[in-house]
Formats: sequence, C-alpha cells, structure tokens
Amino acid sequence: MKQILNVALAERSYPIHIGSGLLSDAEILLKHLKQKHVAIVTNTTVAPIYLDKVAKPLRDAGVQVVEIILPDGEQYKNSDTLNVIYDALINARCERNTTLIALGGGVIGDLTGYAAATYLRGVPFIQIPTTLLSQVDSSVGGKTGINHPQGKNMIGAFYQPQLVLIDIDTLQTLPKRELSAGVAEVIKYGLIRDVKFFEWLEINMPKLMALDEVIVAEAVYRSCLNKAEVVAADEKEAGERALLNLGHTFGHAIENAMGYGVWLHGEAVAAGTIMAAELSLQMGWLQVDDMQKIKAIFTDAKLPQTPPALGVEKYLELMGLDKKVQDGKIRLILQKGIGHAVITSEYDTNALQSTLASYH
Repeated sequence: MKQILNVALAERSYPIHIGSGLLSDAEILLKHLKQKHVAIVTNTTVAPIYLDKVAKPLRDAGVQVVEIILPDGEQYKNSDTLNVIYDALINARCERNTTLIALGGGVIGDLTGYAAATYLRGVPFIQIPTTLLSQVDSSVGGKTGINHPQGKNMIGAFYQPQLVLIDIDTLQTLPKRELSAGVAEVIKYGLIRDVKFFEWLEINMPKLMALDEVIVAEAVYRSCLNKAEVVAADEKEAGERALLNLGHTFGHAIENAMGYGVWLHGEAVAAGTIMAAELSLQMGWLQVDDMQKIKAIFTDAKLPQTPPALGVEKYLELMGLDKKVQDGKIRLILQKGIGHAVITSEYDTNALQSTLASYH
C-alpha cells in the first residue's frame, strides 16, 4: 500500500511517497536524480540498519554513491558537523547536479538540507526520514538549518527537497522514547487545525503506540496532508505556517537550557504545548474540559507534561531568542479550543509570568 501526496509550491512542488518497503525501491529515487551521482548523509545509528538498503539498489542501477556517516544526536547539529559534510562533498568532487540524500531523523534532514542549500550555492536533495518526528514534520516543508550555542535553528534556509520518501517500516527499529517524541508533532496538527484528526487520535492512540501498520500509515498521511496544506499556503512563514510552532517557543527554551539532546525535541514540544494550553486556560481562551483532553492524550502518548523549573527570568530570556519575535515582542501560539490555534503578541503578560512561575 502506497500513498502519494503533493506539496504544491509551483515550480518547487514535490511528492511525498508514504508506504512500506519503499527504502529499497530505487525506481522512485532514480526519477528524481539529475545525474547518476548521489551523496547519502546518515548517522552511526541509522547506517548499520538502513544505509545498504538504499545504497545497494542505487549502485546496482549504475549510480555512484558517496556515504557520509555522522555522529548521532542533537548536540551534533552544528557548524562543525556541517563542515564534515562539505569536506566529504568537495573530496568526492560532487557537482551542482549531485543529489544529497538525507537518511535519518530530523537532525540529519536539517543538516543535509542546509548543506544542499549552501554547497555550490544549491544542489538538489531528497529526504528519507526514518523517525516518526521527521516523517510527520521536519522532512516536509523545506526548513533546514543548524543550532547555535545561543539558540536552536538560529542559522538556516528555506530550501525544498525534490522528494520525500517515507518508509513506515523504519519505525519498527525506533526506540519507544523517540516514537513518543514523534507523536507530539502528530498531536500538534489536531490541536492547531484538525479537530477530527485529534478525535481520531484519542481513539487510536494505543494502536499508534503499538505501531499498528494501518494506523501508523493513516497518522503519517494525515499529518503530512496538514503540513503540506500549511506550507503551500505560507512557505516562508509570513502567517499561518507559524501555527506549526505550537509549543515550540517554550520547547526550544527547554532544549537550549537543558543542553541539546537531553530532552528530545518532541518531549520539549509536548511540555511546551501544555504550557501554551495552561496560559490559554488562564486567559479564558481554553475550556477546562479541553485542557483535560490535551493532558490525557499526551499521557496516552507517554510524553512529559511538566517542564523543568528554569525560573521565570530564564524562560523569558531564552524565549526572547525565538525566531517569531517581532519588534522585540515574543509572539506565542495559543489555543482557542481544540483544532483552533492563533499566533498572537496580545497575550496577558501577567498570565504568562504566572504560568512560568507555576513550574518550580
């Protein structure tokens, strides 16, 4: 069973293939190569399991394959690791028509995408996401980049892939903690714009956590459909796309303060989403029963709901580095009900301080 979605961005449009057993289907990849020369970027965790499954069918089809294997972890999403990719591309004489293939989770996708956006001022790239989080969120939409010691994703580019190839079989080897982290981004779509999806997730969460193939495929498809619609309407995040950052302003502050990789991105987003809901509740925008539903679904997904006690000042300092800050004012994504999120700088600052102070 294979499903295909399209991200409609005029001349930069591209397909998302979702299904089982797609990793070794070289035909899909070959259609998107400008020359028979690729560089596969992956990490030390993914390479032993999946690298050959992608590389061998390509080599059998006469494609020259360069393998770039990076260390695994958010702490390596930086300029030093980016230079490792550049060095390998230059040493292998990769040209402007050489396609980079990102094989891994969100870190590999972001690093490879940014390398593709900048190497020789732009080479094509393909996303093959192997974690739930990267399949439902980071591989779609063209956000690429690296972290800076002072803030997450502070350096990057909007640069769309040629293709996103999602093989849900890769989730069978995903640690349970990583699975839960990915589910945080799945729940997000229900919270910001798709109440029917949220209700479906409430019913099907146990099967999703158990990796029921039909349920996983549906969850990935509906997540990508939501993401594709938002990206097509607002590619460069001038408006609606910012809603995809629900929980991220608080979440990025948590990741930064605790040290990249200590909290997984999805875990920090989950805690941040609870914080945004608490603030929305305090402001009278969210009903108590909706708050209880949000907490319940995160509990079912085995995600943390209590953020670390950083103190009000530290949270505000780190949130001030957020990319949505406009005219010096922190803008937040808040809930006006399940399936309805808004981006606003018109929030009650006392309520924000009170929300942040409640975690101590």
